Amino acid sequence: MMSMTEDLGAELQQNIIQFTSYLEEEKNASNSTVMSYQRDLRKLFLFLENKGVQCLEDVTSTNLNSYVLQMEKDGFSTASVSRSIASMRCFFNYLFKMRKKEEDPSEKLKAPHIDKKAPEILSMEEVVRLLEQPNLSTDKGIRDKAMLELLYATGMRVSELLNLELSDVRLDMGYLICTDGEKERVIPFGKEAAGALARYLDGSRQTFLKGGESEMLFTNCSGHSMSRQGFWKLIKAYAAKAGITRDITPHTLRHSFGAHLVQNGADLRAVQEMMGHSDISTTQIYMDMNVRRVREVYAKSHPRR
Repeated sequence: MMSMTEDLGAELQQNIIQFTSYLEEEKNASNSTVMSYQRDLRKLFLFLENKGVQCLEDVTSTNLNSYVLQMEKDGFSTASVSRSIASMRCFFNYLFKMRKKEEDPSEKLKAPHIDKKAPEILSMEEVVRLLEQPNLSTDKGIRDKAMLELLYATGMRVSELLNLELSDVRLDMGYLICTDGEKERVIPFGKEAAGALARYLDGSRQTFLKGGESEMLFTNCSGHSMSRQGFWKLIKAYAAKAGITRDITPHTLRHSFGAHLVQNGADLRAVQEMMGHSDISTTQIYMDMNVRRVREVYAKSHPRR
């Protein structure tokens, strides 16, 4: 922890260390989030010290805006600038709450606008080809088929899929309970996913467990929890086998789920709820993609275009 702050002044070191404890103990932040905040704040205060700012009391909104402008001048991406602003806001809001600073100098900082790129999605035909790749004469293929079918049927995040427990699945009712942090959402799935999952649970799962027990729905071939990297390799191998040349990721199936639902007339609020989006604007991107697709079809097909 000290290695991230040891070249800063004593006051700044101490406050960043206390802020780190606050993130870990009060906010239950992940280690990667904590390290990211530390890096961002260290860079900020090295910049400020070079400008003659030696203590927290001297930090103003003008100082912080100067730093943001410098980052933009140095060619940092809008995502990096936005992340740094988020770190500053969190840190100075903490200091204000702890009454270590009379005002929050980050209050008026505005993050740069980030254009949301349309996510990579598969066509429905490509999804079918991908889902047909696992070899159902092997236990591994049966497991992989169940995972891919369930991922596309529910639009879950890969981390959510890999964290599913047996008790989360109501196979007879055709739905599962997905936990995202402290929130739970109920997601239905269809007969294809149900059939693939039933076949996996009927014997292949026990083959991996080798007589042992596990609460996890899906395990690796050793009966332990599967890693994200392991699943990433799995889906890339099947994509190549299916002749899909684009560089897809496990998240591609989630995006394809959302886009295909909207293309087929699903209500945007229902898609938002199933995917666990906190903001409807995140789900809106699938509607925007659908509008563009309809316009393209019109432009190519209408006789009086």
